[in-house]
Amino acid sequence: MQIFEYHPPALPWLDIRYRDDEMIVIAKPSGLLSNPGMAEVTHDCALTRLQKLYPETILVHRLDCATSGIMVFARHKKAESHLKTQFQDRGTEKVYIAEVDGLMKQDAGQINLAIAPDKENRPLQKIDETGKSAITDFKVLERRENSTLVELRPHTGRTHQLRVHMKALGHIILGDDFYGDARIINARPRLCLHAQTLTFKKPSTAEQISFTSKHPF
Repeated sequence: MQIFEYHPPALPWLDIRYRDDEMIVIAKPSGLLSNPGMAEVTHDCALTRLQKLYPETILVHRLDCATSGIMVFARHKKAESHLKTQFQDRGTEKVYIAEVDGLMKQDAGQINLAIAPDKENRPLQKIDETGKSAITDFKVLERRENSTLVELRPHTGRTHQLRVHMKALGHIILGDDFYGDARIINARPRLCLHAQTLTFKKPSTAEQISFTSKHPF
């Protein structure tokens, strides 16, 4: 695992896909934190960038720093509560696209492997039957020369769930500097994991809405 060095992308500074009086939807670039960490350098993140334009912005959920894709933020407490409840109660639908190492043999399936913190190697996670339930559906989209493009639909939202589940299948996500060796890390310039589609209910109307940001792989 490499030491974390934070150099957030300046372009695009913010890719806002939708905005109304209760929420903001963005496409987060790879390399940008969702929210600040403890270190001063991590103050530059998706949340603080939005708050410079819309000071009332509230974090609802997170994407890993290296993961790109769709995120939704609330603009007031009522919307925050409504949106967070949907994420907690599995009322959202999330579709990720990943490029993984090797050729996956199975066209589709479900991974049901519990995940727990790897206490010897924080902040890494590991498969552990005593951990929290973690379920991911997968479907192969394309088999390439030495890699596979796969659609991932998590039913749960555990830390590093997709990265750990793909490692468990023997197909680590390319560019993964947490769970990959030097070959995996150097295979791509970034983690090949993208939150392509997010579907949820609009807080004020309960209308189901969906936002998509095409994967770059």
